[in-house]
Amino acid sequence: MSPAIQGSLVLVTTILVLLSGIPVAFGLGAIAVVFLVAFQGFDALHVVAETYWSGLDEFTLVAIPMFVMMGAAIGSSPAGKDLYEALDRWLYRLPGGLVVSNLGACAIFAALTGSSPACCAAIGKMGIPEMRKRGYPDEVATGSICAGGTLGILIPPSVTFILYGIATETSIGRLFIAGIVPGLMLTGFFMIWTIFAIWRKGFRSHAAGFRYSWKQKFEAVPKISPFLFIIAGVMYALYGGIATPSEAAGVGAAMCLVLAIMIYRLWTPAQIWHILRDTMRESVMILTIIAAAVLFGYMLTSLYLTQTLAQGIADMHANKWVLMLLINIFLLVCGFFIPPAAIILMTSPILLPIITAAGFDPIWFGVIMTINMEIGLIHPPVGLNIYIVNAIAPDVPLAKVMWGTLPYVLCMFLAIIVLCIFPDIATWLPTYLMGPGK
Repeated sequence: MSPAIQGSLVLVTTILVLLSGIPVAFGLGAIAVVFLVAFQGFDALHVVAETYWSGLDEFTLVAIPMFVMMGAAIGSSPAGKDLYEALDRWLYRLPGGLVVSNLGACAIFAALTGSSPACCAAIGKMGIPEMRKRGYPDEVATGSICAGGTLGILIPPSVTFILYGIATETSIGRLFIAGIVPGLMLTGFFMIWTIFAIWRKGFRSHAAGFRYSWKQKFEAVPKISPFLFIIAGVMYALYGGIATPSEAAGVGAAMCLVLAIMIYRLWTPAQIWHILRDTMRESVMILTIIAAAVLFGYMLTSLYLTQTLAQGIADMHANKWVLMLLINIFLLVCGFFIPPAAIILMTSPILLPIITAAGFDPIWFGVIMTINMEIGLIHPPVGLNIYIVNAIAPDVPLAKVMWGTLPYVLCMFLAIIVLCIFPDIATWLPTYLMGPGK
């Protein structure tokens, strides 16, 4: 059987299995084992256990449960509420100031958690009811939180960047730095659109003469300032050459846990167990997907499917920007059906030789890929953030939530276009801070 027919069988089977609702890790692992046995015989099973284990035998993976614990500790506390209230008191005079405050809170919370669902849930639980109470349109209130939550996988520390770095053997430190400016740029796009949309509607959330005093503004700062120091500390440890990403993640997780206990009095056994339970649940899910994806990648390579695909694309001799357009369309379609972690681990090893052969920077492509994953988080049928927001505001029709995310999806498309025209937005800062890459 030719590699093309084998590849078609693998593709169709993978899509059907993932659409069936089976957990991604079990689905990928089963597909890998079945096709290895089908095309290489039962002797191929000798390498399954070793390959699966090797997918987890990586010190860098320690950073994942640590960053997840940061998100769980902060997400279990009222830190999101305090962050949101503090920003609201400073930004309330802007058109749509409350929405802008939520987007700003999402950006800062993203730098604390590295998780999109955690960011979306933490800010949304406070922000959506407050925006609706003050009369903001439902689609704006829900759509902005869906979009703001996606910043959790772009603004470092990002679990998505860790997975991409592991899958492509790319510097995770450089990826983290590369996500800073694009993350801030995308946050700016979200805010600019929101201000314009609310200004066009002539909507005000406060009475014309309403004012917060300087005292009220500064009263909200002390509770959130320690967490801002954590962000600064983790970033300094990472980029100052003091610690590896795994070590910095461990310190950040410990600091977030301690501050959540000290500031928010989360010291009962039930509260601590809740944090540890959420950390273990999400970490095991991600790590199991990683191991299964490594086994899946081994199957693709051993059947020469990845090599055949890469060679076929190279033989097209297409313009590199046409190639990048096709890759972006492919990633967007994948994002409609498959979670970001699975997409990155499945496709990155295949796409890396293609984009490097076309002359693209792997660090820059990591940012482009992550923004594509963000679009998948707010686009059905998977659209995880959409369902999180719908659970927070169940009386808002799901269709209205989806329509509310559309302008922010367009902002993400704009960010991809801008990064394609000006790739230095992503690559300048890593080069400046860490020198030229290899």
